[in-house]
Amino acid sequence: MTGLARLLHADGPNPEHAAALQLYGRFVGDWDAEITAHGADGTEHTAPGEIRFGWVLEGRAVQDVWIIPRPADGPAFPVAGNWYGTTLRIYDPTISAWRISWFDPGRCVFRQQIGRPRGEDIVQEGTTEAGDLTRWSFTEITTDSFHWLGEVKPAAEADWRLVVDVRARRRKG
Repeated sequence: MTGLARLLHADGPNPEHAAALQLYGRFVGDWDAEITAHGADGTEHTAPGEIRFGWVLEGRAVQDVWIIPRPADGPAFPVAGNWYGTTLRIYDPTISAWRISWFDPGRCVFRQQIGRPRGEDIVQEGTTEAGDLTRWSFTEITTDSFHWLGEVKPAAEADWRLVVDVRARRRKG
């Protein structure tokens, strides 16, 4: 490992906040995923994907890459589009929560959220540029699996709408 990758990568959590860092640190590793996009009209589309989590920035953050690849020369994944983006999750002890930044340059989607534990789950909340509320949740978390829900609540609507759900399984070996 050389250059930027060597400086970015960390071997584990920084000892200063090691316990708090495990909220997302427990996901470090490689995951296979089944992604289901939910259209506003009730349609569902499912595709395979992958997720990679790792320690970065002297172990003070967790970074992950989420990928929904489309087949070569195939159409884009309906509703959610194809993902090739990264999340930087940084624990902020001044608010006892995580500052979350998602970047997907291929779709020009950029999100800022605050993540916290909620019971056994992790809930991240934020607002889009258009003023819609976002809620991304990790639920049903085990050592080898999790369920991720991506929801939106447009400013003019009363209810949350599920847009994407992901069932992830840790890769073996």
